Amino acid sequence: MQKNDHEVLIIGGGPAGTSTAAMLAEHGHKVLVIEREKFPRYHIGESLIPFTFGPLERLGLIPKMKKSHFMKKYSVLFVSPDGRKSQPFYFFNRYDRDTIAQTWQVLRSEFDQMLMNHARERGAEVREETTVTQLLKDDSGRVIGVEIQNKDGSKEQLLAKLVVDASGKEAFASNRLGWRVGDPYLNKVAVWTYYKGSKREPDLDEGGTTVAFIPEKGWFWHIPMHDDMVSVGVVAEGKYLSRGGVRDPKTMFHREVEENQWIKDHLSVGTCTGDYWITSEYSRHSKYGASPGLLLVGDAYAFLDPVFSSGVMLALKSGVLAGDAIHEALLAGDLSPSRFTAYGEFMREGVENMRKLVYAFYDPNFSFKDVIAKYPDAGGEITDCLSGDVNKDYSSLWAKIREFAPLPETLPYGMPLAA
Repeated sequence: MQKNDHEVLIIGGGPAGTSTAAMLAEHGHKVLVIEREKFPRYHIGESLIPFTFGPLERLGLIPKMKKSHFMKKYSVLFVSPDGRKSQPFYFFNRYDRDTIAQTWQVLRSEFDQMLMNHARERGAEVREETTVTQLLKDDSGRVIGVEIQNKDGSKEQLLAKLVVDASGKEAFASNRLGWRVGDPYLNKVAVWTYYKGSKREPDLDEGGTTVAFIPEKGWFWHIPMHDDMVSVGVVAEGKYLSRGGVRDPKTMFHREVEENQWIKDHLSVGTCTGDYWITSEYSRHSKYGASPGLLLVGDAYAFLDPVFSSGVMLALKSGVLAGDAIHEALLAGDLSPSRFTAYGEFMREGVENMRKLVYAFYDPNFSFKDVIAKYPDAGGEITDCLSGDVNKDYSSLWAKIREFAPLPETLPYGMPLAA
């Protein structure tokens, strides 16, 4: 059975999908979000960076965030393996204290539920526990809808003017269409868990993110959340984490705890609350961002190593921009891929800028401190990019950083979208 009750179908109910849906519904369009799981559901990626404020404000969610119990985040701290700490990098030393300078550490199950509820409040329809099984195409190859499988096992075909892939790291469309491109240099492995009652930094630094280094350019994240919970995980090359034939995530995690004295001290009084998670193949992007009848948003378009916590910001920004672009395309009666070229280039530019800083970070001989010591004016630009102000000209910064570490060439994000 085929149904054509919606203008836009969105695959995935995470931040990218629900922000796209909220924007379209606000513009008065009929939109359906198709989500495989039942919310609230677990998801990693709890730390928001300062420039997440913009898309949250555009979505009208800042009042809800300010009323929430999410931990306030004012800074980032870097710690060497022997436990020596940098001075906290306070966002309010560069940004307005009442807006960008304060962000949040969120429990994703609650945060993503908030986003989904917000999309529904704006008028979007959401169907949970529903799995998209395939893209539907007409004789010309244009995507015209999706086939879904409901919770009871029954199948339906849904038609629409546009399908948006917001399936996250699953990258539903790019995997099936052969568009996925990996980044072998950033092909890291992460192992993580959660602690309750572990140590935190005092006062204003209590909610700050800590990046704690281990040998061979690996690192821990330490993200304090509400209810005395902490998200803590380690990221490094798989061959390093599995050295000696270790394959068990718990063993990997606790072996690396011994490699950073700050992490060891902070977890010494806490209690691990549950499972140990592992994932790999972090960074990758889709060669194309759109084809006739199809548009990619969020992690389904590009996913970057999480060292600087850019994922949620990029997902929300992508959804807001895509929502506006789709609205304009619907008004014009033109949903051809070229309508979304500017959107695709803008998002890829932001990812590429952040990607260069990630490359520098992982270079074994690189230190942001060394760059700033030689070029004091570079500190502000580094702070801006790390904070999520990713869509501006950083060419002078890249020239300075290349004196200390090789950087990747910009991927051809301006290439034509699939026709």
